[in-house]
Amino acid sequence: MTHPRKSLDEVIHAPVRFSVMAALAAVETADFRTVREAVEITDSALSKQIATLEKAGYVRVRKTFVGKRPRTYLSLTGEGRRALERHVNALREIASGVVESS
Repeated sequence: MTHPRKSLDEVIHAPVRFSVMAALAAVETADFRTVREAVEITDSALSKQIATLEKAGYVRVRKTFVGKRPRTYLSLTGEGRRALERHVNALREIASGVVESS
């Protein structure tokens, strides 16, 4: 028997990163400002969390310009979507009190 907490993803589990992943899961792509406002954190805090998620291969960052203004777009990678799904399933299992054997 393995407790579902062992399926939690340590990268995603941090509350702000979990919030970022959830916000991005709802869309194909979002600009940095939209995610920042959705998660209600500062630019620097979001940048730090995005760097961690990008390093894990969960988030894709695309930088471009609109006119002369830089614009950053964020999206989940396929691996990011799968990792979030596994993480949410583990949380559901924990919350339901159901522990399935392997």
